[in-house]
Amino acid sequence: MKHSPDVIDHVQHPRNVGSLPVDGIDVGTGLVESPEHGVVTRLQIKVDSATGIINEARFKTFGCGFAIASSSIVTEWIKGQTLNEALAIKPADIEKALNLSSSKRHCSVLAEDAVKAAIADYRKKRD
Repeated sequence: MKHSPDVIDHVQHPRNVGSLPVDGIDVGTGLVESPEHGVVTRLQIKVDSATGIINEARFKTFGCGFAIASSSIVTEWIKGQTLNEALAIKPADIEKALNLSSSKRHCSVLAEDAVKAAIADYRKKRD
């Protein structure tokens, strides 16, 4: 399978790899996996509580290059967005941006699920 230039770029130069302190009240952590595809993603967000804007996003993905690229690009997109704007990102947006084939749809779904899980964790901490 041929990789698009954007996938190659995000695999060779992934953005926002790393971790944030999990116990921070302003940090949400999402951990999602796709055992059938051998992919695990942890995505974290740091939110400015006064504005509701995502200031930072970090990820660690173990799996194929398409999963890494999907996580990398989504962390780029959600920085500077509100939680609701971040929730509006759909797998089709990721697939289009990275020119993913339908056989790699699970990678974009996993990235979306990681964003949702991180936001849910952040909101749970705030309740």
